[in-house]
Amino acid sequence: MKKHTGQNRQITRSWHPATQAVRGGTMRSEIGETSEAIFLTSGYAYDNAEEAAARFRGEQPGMTYSRLQNPTVAMLEERLCLLEGAEACRATTTGMAAMSAALMCQLSAGDHLVAARAMFGSCRVLVDTILPRFGVETTVVDGRDTQAWAKARKPNTKMFFLETPANPTLDIVDMAAVADIAHDAGALVMVDNAFATPVLQRPFEFGADIVAHSATKLMDGQGRVLGGAVLGREKWINDVYLAFTRHTGPILSAFNAWVILKSLETLDLRVRRAVENAGKVAAFLEARVPRLLYPGLASHPQHALAMRQMDGGGTIIALYLDGGRPQAHGLLDALQLIDISNNVGDSRSLMTHPASTTHASVPEAGRLEMGITEGMLRLSVGLEDPRDLIADLDQALRQIGL
Repeated sequence: MKKHTGQNRQITRSWHPATQAVRGGTMRSEIGETSEAIFLTSGYAYDNAEEAAARFRGEQPGMTYSRLQNPTVAMLEERLCLLEGAEACRATTTGMAAMSAALMCQLSAGDHLVAARAMFGSCRVLVDTILPRFGVETTVVDGRDTQAWAKARKPNTKMFFLETPANPTLDIVDMAAVADIAHDAGALVMVDNAFATPVLQRPFEFGADIVAHSATKLMDGQGRVLGGAVLGREKWINDVYLAFTRHTGPILSAFNAWVILKSLETLDLRVRRAVENAGKVAAFLEARVPRLLYPGLASHPQHALAMRQMDGGGTIIALYLDGGRPQAHGLLDALQLIDISNNVGDSRSLMTHPASTTHASVPEAGRLEMGITEGMLRLSVGLEDPRDLIADLDQALRQIGL
């Protein structure tokens, strides 16, 4: 295939992120299409039998099967590499496919994983239940406490796993400090960057070894497709990650890759607008609810750290009501504009009750340890006019007596 002019990596890495998000990784066929093509093919034909054998031996470039490579998916992977500052990337079917594959390819029976306790519910199930079934020892710590990471290390510790900002409590982890602790023990650091995206935060700059994403969230940003990604050093991706995933098959579909590619063209615009909206909504809510967490506000206990690591406060707000689940559900039911939904990162503002949805699979003790109470709500702020969002929240809060 003929590459777009300038698709030499030395050139594309010199572009600014907004340019990379629009043009990075683009390949053009002989037709000369301006928009990336969707290659809906499961396999590839060869000119002769020896060419096929050479590709499977890795001696000749080219694609062999869409469970391993696809041109549309490859364009997305290259674009994500440019945005995150990574050497290599593999796109996956979902965010959880990315998280599970990145952990399971690295960990074996007898290894030890240290994870932050505040994270997406399915990630906690993966850490607390699934990995131990295969003989992996796991320890969860308060990710905000740097010394807790150091104390949790063991001779068999192979990985540290964290989200920052965390879902849904918005805990912030000092990535540079945690990376130093992990690397001193010979362990790798994996960061879930879905809540910030590379628009606001680039974990590799703080010492992360692996960055994972749910591209379903802000990267698609319009609630259309599922997707994920794992990024890291080329040697690790090729020698460790691919050795596992070539036989387990979590690769993203070409169509979903194309949708996400088109969404990345507006990622910077969408994220920055949503962050601006979230700041206004958070300032309104802070004066109306008993407790609110938003990294962009000075009231967030880790505001200074968040602003050192992030270019903005993010698009997610956590708020706490004193009336428990009945009052939290009452607020949700009173909303007229904001949707009740467990997704985040959409162009539409969405709100959910984590204890009964995203984290319902986590035992109550674990939820409370993370800071997820029955009165907690998570608000994902979208692209609507913030005045309309505030008006909707205002009328809903009045209906529950706030």
